[in-house]
Amino acid sequence: MQRDLTARWLGFMSLFVIAFGLLLALGAHPMTSAVTGWLTDLIFFPVDGREVLAAPDARLYAAICGGVMVGWGVTLWLVVTRLLPVDPGLARSMLLSGTVCWFVVDSAGSFAAGAPLNVAANTLMLLAIIVPAWRIGRSPLAVAR
Repeated sequence: MQRDLTARWLGFMSLFVIAFGLLLALGAHPMTSAVTGWLTDLIFFPVDGREVLAAPDARLYAAICGGVMVGWGVTLWLVVTRLLPVDPGLARSMLLSGTVCWFVVDSAGSFAAGAPLNVAANTLMLLAIIVPAWRIGRSPLAVAR
């Protein structure tokens, strides 16, 4: 039962990463950038309407970041659904390594950009992935389905 819950949770987190990436990519076009602009404004608290994704370079980076997040989410999904059942140790290693690398780079950049709220959000996502991933291969319950 625990292994199924772990796999389902990690699958949910994979879908969350994909959805978040798609949300970021919406910022690439002025007609679809309102939600992404609001999220950016929230991250650079207080919400004051100053942060918008109007400049072409900001929209380009929204598209790139969204695409990278979608790709990472799909990779997480494949690791959880296809690799975890056959090689839990390798799946665990990939989940932990990729997530920690994302966290360090994204959080350092967010801190440097003056967005500590994004570091806090990153920390929650880090924990939501690495805590269940850490259990994979560490106990008999975490063996693949």
